[in-house]
Amino acid sequence: MRYLGTHVSTEGGVSQAPLRAKEIGCNTIQLFAKNNNQWLAKQPLSNEEVATYQKNKKGCGVKIAFSHAGYLINLASPDPKNHSLSIKSFQQELERAQELALDFVVLHPGAHVGSGEEKAIQKIVDSINKVFSQIKKSKTILLLETTAGQGTSIGHRFEQLAEIFEKIVDKKRIGVCLDTCHIFAAGYDIRTKEGHDKMWREFNQTIGLEKLRAIHLNDSKTDFNSHVDRHEHIGKGKLGEEAFHFLMQDKRFEKTPMVLETPKHDNPKKYDQMNLKKLISFCN
Repeated sequence: MRYLGTHVSTEGGVSQAPLRAKEIGCNTIQLFAKNNNQWLAKQPLSNEEVATYQKNKKGCGVKIAFSHAGYLINLASPDPKNHSLSIKSFQQELERAQELALDFVVLHPGAHVGSGEEKAIQKIVDSINKVFSQIKKSKTILLLETTAGQGTSIGHRFEQLAEIFEKIVDKKRIGVCLDTCHIFAAGYDIRTKEGHDKMWREFNQTIGLEKLRAIHLNDSKTDFNSHVDRHEHIGKGKLGEEAFHFLMQDKRFEKTPMVLETPKHDNPKKYDQMNLKKLISFCN
């Protein structure tokens, strides 16, 4: 069984997310466990909401479910107030994921905002270790996402992620979510079979394939090595269909959960099904 799906809306509550997976026809979902543009949720999840979510997840055939942490979080922030809020928000993301029994939480590592890469990486490490020590028993794995390198963001080179992992105390609780658009924009050219193989060889040598736990499937509106993060429909961007054909044909990743974050426009179901259909055709 392949674990293939998309980011789904939680309009009406997180319990509604699995229902959208059933509408689209997928077994894997990513969602926001709270408002992605607010530091903290206004109210906790109710027992009823959690129970309904679990019931719907089982009834709709969702096998893998994970969340994407809010966009305000910056564990590398040099600003004390911003960093403190980031820590609190990050902790709430993990706590909510634990309540919902989500498999992963995907997080952008952070941006140094002028403080420098070395200080930023150490601050990210210290932040994660701190929150892990406060949430001791959790089956949810934290996945640091590869970034496009826009602005001062950390995570656009595999070496940066490897350095973070090396310093994390509880290494069993952390892994990678690779984004196809982001790595292409960051300078990893996966448009050819040779480029595909080279990228994964570098990933394995630097981080280790065992750390790969999920993949975001996005084409790129911007050019190779642009360091600009803009998602496009599969095969409609600068990456093109071949890059996704190589990935879907690579048997090493047949069991790796993969989700779309492609544009929804005014009809999420239509466009998600369009992209999923194309990806499934590449598997044959």
